[in-house]
Amino acid sequence: METYTAMVMEEAGSVPRPEPRPVHEPGRDEAVVRVRASSMNFHDLVNLLGMIDGPWPRVPMSDGAGEVVAVGERVRGLEVGDRVTGAFLPRWSHGPPGPEVERYVPGDAGDGWLQQYARFPAAALVPVPVHLTDLEAATLPCAGTTAWSALRAGSVKAGDVVVCLGTGGVSLLALQLAKAHGAEVVLTSSSDEKLRVGESLGADHLVNYRSTPDWDRAVRAATGGRGADLVLDVGGADTLPRSVRAVRRAGMVVVVGAVSGADTAEVSIFDVMGRNVHLVGITVGSVADHAACCRAVELHRIHPPISHTLDWTEIGEAMRAMQAHEHVGKIALRIS
Repeated sequence: METYTAMVMEEAGSVPRPEPRPVHEPGRDEAVVRVRASSMNFHDLVNLLGMIDGPWPRVPMSDGAGEVVAVGERVRGLEVGDRVTGAFLPRWSHGPPGPEVERYVPGDAGDGWLQQYARFPAAALVPVPVHLTDLEAATLPCAGTTAWSALRAGSVKAGDVVVCLGTGGVSLLALQLAKAHGAEVVLTSSSDEKLRVGESLGADHLVNYRSTPDWDRAVRAATGGRGADLVLDVGGADTLPRSVRAVRRAGMVVVVGAVSGADTAEVSIFDVMGRNVHLVGITVGSVADHAACCRAVELHRIHPPISHTLDWTEIGEAMRAMQAHEHVGKIALRIS
């Protein structure tokens, strides 16, 4: 039987190591994918550090892209040779989330994408935008879908003002998608160099929160005192209070991450209630959301920014770069 290589974590916090495995045939509703690329999310970093419960051993990485090499007998609409990405939450097909569908993430509850071949439910695989490389496509399942879901939650339209915090994958993809909707974008970062990357992607206003720690005031100044229509908060505890102050009356703050920490944020109830601020939490999105994101990326010919491209055996370097906040956009892994 043909074998392939998978990078396996034997226990929590262990370094993924290569392990030979047999290539299995797909089940009736499954497809086998020859994996070509993966990308690292903050979620993956937390998992690789051993901080996410789940079965051991397991193959990490929630996101990936590749080509279909086999399909099960009941699979329709997917053929050998199709280029696909996989949904971050493969059991959430569409509609509002239920408690049972959010618990399964590839790389956590089951094997993920850091392997040469992988079997997935065919219904959770989405066509790759035709203009993207496999590396670019592998950035979309978590970061792209999260950005798309956040903008959809805020019903972003032409003329709206959107604030994107930081220059990670979610924020820069949200910037590009918001500009495609005709929105005005305020981008924050601690680095002027990273802000220049955001400017090249279309950001209208740049705020360095190191030199301007009260960046919420800068947002209000940029909007003539009105405030933003939508703020994508990726920071969590440290940034949420200012995000609430940066948004307009009846505007929306979408909480999509907790990079600065998941502790309780000290948000003013008066700010939220007195100005009718909408606080919305986003957990990435469904398979249908992921497919809609990919269609939008294809329609507008968006290229996800990638600052680091590494071999899949360099997973340790990918972790180091993310922990050091060196990346702009995404860190991608080439799977050979």
